[in-house]
This record gives sequence, C-alpha cells and structure tokens, in this order.
Amino acid sequence: MPLTFAKRYFVSKKSSNAINIISWVSVLGMVVGSLGLILVLSVFNGFEGLVISLYNTFNPDFTITAKVGKSFIPDSSSLAKLTSIEGVRAVSKVIEENALLTYADKQYIATIKGVEANYGDVTGIDSSMYNGDFLLKKDDQPYAVIGAGIEQSLGVNYEDPFGYITVYIPKKGKSIENNPEDAFNRNVIKPSGSFAIQAEFDSKYILVPMEFAQQLTGYAHEVSSLEIAVKPDANTEALQSKIESLFGKNFDVRNRLQQNVTMYKVMKTEKWAVYAILTLILIIAAFNIIGSLSMLVIEKKKDISILRTMGADENLIRKIFLSEGMMLSLIGCFTGFAIAVIIIILQQKFQLIKIGGGSFVIDAYPVEMKLQDFILVFFTVLIIGWIAAWFPSYRASKTQFEIVKE
Repeated sequence: MPLTFAKRYFVSKKSSNAINIISWVSVLGMVVGSLGLILVLSVFNGFEGLVISLYNTFNPDFTITAKVGKSFIPDSSSLAKLTSIEGVRAVSKVIEENALLTYADKQYIATIKGVEANYGDVTGIDSSMYNGDFLLKKDDQPYAVIGAGIEQSLGVNYEDPFGYITVYIPKKGKSIENNPEDAFNRNVIKPSGSFAIQAEFDSKYILVPMEFAQQLTGYAHEVSSLEIAVKPDANTEALQSKIESLFGKNFDVRNRLQQNVTMYKVMKTEKWAVYAILTLILIIAAFNIIGSLSMLVIEKKKDISILRTMGADENLIRKIFLSEGMMLSLIGCFTGFAIAVIIIILQQKFQLIKIGGGSFVIDAYPVEMKLQDFILVFFTVLIIGWIAAWFPSYRASKTQFEIVKE
C-alpha cells in the first residue's frame, strides 16, 4: 500500500509546478552522481588492470630472496624439489647489482640483472621489446637487453658494430687507492635490443647473461633471488605455502601482489578517495529530495488527514513518503547505470575519449566494468536516499489531524 500511494504521488499532477521541477532535479542529481561514480570507478579499474598487466610482464609469479643479506647460495636439492612441484612451470636464478654504464661519452647508473637462458619463459618481457631482439647469448658472445629509458639516455645505436656498453661494478672489499678504476670490475657487452614496459623498469634494468653478471659481481654460486613462473591453472596460494615450507623461515617467498604492495595500496587509496569525493555529488542531490518531499508533505496534508481518519497510523504515513524518496533515488540510480553501461561499451569498442600527449602506452582511456562497483554505488544511493527521505517522512507522520471540510 505505501508503494501504491508513492507511485500515485510521483506521477500525479501537483498544485505547484515547482514540486515537479524539484523532483526531477533530484532525480537528475542521482543520475549524474551514479553515472559519475560508475564511469570513474570503471576508468580506475581499466588503469589498474593496465598497470598490473605491465608490472606482470616484468615481475615473475613468485620470487625467493634471503631475509638476511643481499645474496644466498641455493641448495641444489631444494632447487630440484622446487622444479618438481606440480604447477611450477619454470625457475630462473637471478643476480642483481647496481652498476655504472658507459657508452661513447655518456654515463648512466643502472641495475644489471643477470638471468639464465630460460628467463623469457619466467616472465613475459620478451613480448615487450621496443627495439631489436630479445637476445642474451649467441655463439658464446653475451648480449644485453636494456630498458628503453636507458637506451635513450645513452643514445644506443644498434647498427654501430663498435657500439659496446661498458659495465662497471665495485669490487667487494676493495678500497680506492691511486687508480679509482682498480676498485671496479668491468666488462663490455653488445646491446641486442630494448624493452618498454613501464618507466620504473625501463629506466632501471639491463638484462645480461648469468655468466656475465657472475664475472662482474664475483659471485661463484651466490644469487640475489630465484624467480618462478607457474602454470595458468595453478593454485597460487597453495603453491606459495609449499614453496615457503620447502625453503624455510630464512627466506621470503613473495607473490606478485607482495612484490608491488606499495603500488597496489596507492591505486586502491586513490580509487577510494575519488569515490568519497564523488559521493558528495549524491549528498548534494539528496538535498533536492528533502526539498521536494517537504513540499509534497505540505501539499498532501489534506490527504494525510483523510488517511488518518481511515485508520492509517504513523508508520504507514512514514512509509508512503519514504517510498516516494526511495523511488526518486532509484530511478536516478538505474538511469545513471544504463547511461554508464552504454558509454563504457562505446569506449571499449570505439575508444571515443583519447589520452592527450601521445606518450602513454595506450591511446584511449581504458575502462572495465565490475559488478562490485555497481553493487557499491547502488547501496550508496540507497543509503543516501533513505537518509534524505527520512526527515520529510517523519514530519509527515507527525502531521496533526485536521478536519476536512467541503
């Protein structure tokens, strides 16, 4: 019955046109608020998915590092057991060390990453080549795959047959005496290509063969980490537990989320901050609901009196105007949802809204719809609409009985 009265009040002609105008303005406010929230959350989802895919191109599924010290010697039996665990696709030893790079008359501080020949199977970095080829070794000659940022800073020319990069790494425990160069291990390597993933990686890493990194760092058997790739259908949580139990408490086993925990936290924080800001639009729109319902209560004062004489209690009167307020909110909410879905589908199909500048990895804003975003916005609108409708409905329920005279 309350819903029937609410529908009637919504579609019936009011004595004052201002009530109709305010009602539709409140619906429009909810449309704009719901539309804005879904669109912005979908854009954040798109960027989040893009950034994660970029990071996952460089980062492996799991890394194993020592809790104490920069390096460790992997136990051969543990390595054999690791590769035999069901779900593990590939394992690569890795050596990382800061180094000074020189090319022609230019210098650059970077991190060399010594990897094994199967490193392309551990990560998807071979699919992100910017220039040249993913080549680390050919005919016993070592090659380097460098980040695009390093390539640009050094001005690397792959066509130059004498274009070698000289790599300097400090010798362990060696002090600088008369000749500073004596304190460094150095070697030259030919660049074979560059990768472009994300600025954080492109301007930091240079990939070299494991043997080349061992010669520069002085590591005979030590490694900085073990990087692991798993099969697509593997249970990552169960695998992580097995790997942790295999290597023990002296090692950190990190999945992709744990490798970039700060980045994930920043993205989530930004998303929730924008959600909170845009929710203010809905709160502002709710004031229109309060205004339209308050004017409706004044107009329907005679109807309320008639209902009271017919036995309606305060609860029924309150539910009628609460239903009216919720109807205004939900009509706006679902209309905003429909428009948002249409815009998102058009953006996915035709990339209507472009990213300016032309320096990003994609041309148009990425968007991705998630069911949980629609549920979140729906309940946000529901709660705000209920709060906005409560005061006018409470006032209607307390309207004093007055005798209706013809």
